[in-house]
Amino acid sequence: MAQSKSSATSTLTGVGGRVAIVDALRTPFARIATHFREHNVVDLGAMAVAELAARNNLSATDIDQIIFGQTIMASGTQFIGREVALACGMPDVDAYSVTRACATSFQTTANATESILLGRADVVVAGGADSTSDAPIPVSKKLAAALRDANFAKTMSQRVKILSRLRPKDLLPTAPAITEFSTGLLMGESAEQMAKSWNVSRAEQDDIAHASHSNAARAWAEGRMDDFVISAFLDDGKGGTRPLREDNLVRGNSQREGYDKLRPVFDKKLGTVTAANASPLTDGGAAMVLMSEERAKALGHQPLAYIRGYSFAAKTPETDLLMGPVLATPAALEQAGVTLKDLDLVDMHEAFAAQIACNLRGLASRDYIRKWTGRDKAVGEVDTSKLNVNGGSIAYGHPFGATGARVIGQTAHELKRRGGGLALTTACAAGGIGAAMVIESA
Repeated sequence: MAQSKSSATSTLTGVGGRVAIVDALRTPFARIATHFREHNVVDLGAMAVAELAARNNLSATDIDQIIFGQTIMASGTQFIGREVALACGMPDVDAYSVTRACATSFQTTANATESILLGRADVVVAGGADSTSDAPIPVSKKLAAALRDANFAKTMSQRVKILSRLRPKDLLPTAPAITEFSTGLLMGESAEQMAKSWNVSRAEQDDIAHASHSNAARAWAEGRMDDFVISAFLDDGKGGTRPLREDNLVRGNSQREGYDKLRPVFDKKLGTVTAANASPLTDGGAAMVLMSEERAKALGHQPLAYIRGYSFAAKTPETDLLMGPVLATPAALEQAGVTLKDLDLVDMHEAFAAQIACNLRGLASRDYIRKWTGRDKAVGEVDTSKLNVNGGSIAYGHPFGATGARVIGQTAHELKRRGGGLALTTACAAGGIGAAMVIESA
């Protein structure tokens, strides 16, 4: 059975009251090797944090802590929390880094929440970023070993001898791939397995992808992203800058029939997962400022939402890799003291349309919930009219470390826009991990 633990209390009220999401924002998201091709992950994180601080009149002396994360560990950026603080001119602000694959900024948000609940901090910036454009390019094991040995060789002749053993094929870079270390499977291959096991058709997956793009395009057209997505200023090649305001992945005029034309990527004969019904490789950053309820009121902030409950869970990655949210959700709802029927919105990270379909089936399955959580009751059927109403990762993209803050922050803004309510947010992640968080807006 999977181990699933929610945080300690059922009320999530600490010494300073509830934990408030005061503001949330993100950079525009850009397809790999496009707008942010010259920017590294620290640049993207700093864009979000600097704007968040400026928007909310927060100086370095106001911020107790920065908790930031990334998934792709490019050389020199591993301590992204601290590097973002330094890049934003906040050398005296405590900061640290977290990684939990695609649930990274769910974890940074949870860590911030716990610091505030314990009274160790009143104002915390949490978020994440990733740059697939700046991902390290792996080299062959033979080349890596030769370079290592040559570096420690004492004479030039020794170095020449070591390097002479290399063949032309050893010099070729190894194509980077999102694989599970424990299983060796590509995440898309796991999505294919799930689609087959749960009887998810190609048409259902393409319907989900089309809805994601359509909802995201409508959200942009109706101005729902205006307070959430900041402008990024890029080099214009002429010594100045040009503003980047919108994502470049959302299909502004998604046509359902277009999805049928794409061929499967991972199982070319019997597969159903395509480039159109999977989240694309993406660059971007996102951040939120969380405060104790007392500090938010003292500073005159009207929070977007409050964090009401959350949970993380894990299962074996060999099968159904991306079902973690199904395991985490019951504990998060229980901690929040609500049921699925009480929710106004459900926002689930869309790694793949197949994963969304399987997660929905799992939440409605008493047998699956019983098997993996020990609970004897299904979570229930998700009302799809409440699901990812402003689009999801298939449309916006998926900069791994930033996605959690995008999902939570986007939902918090939408609850506020609607005048209040309750929402469930979830994310699947590598290794069979799942995250779930319930937020509320008064």
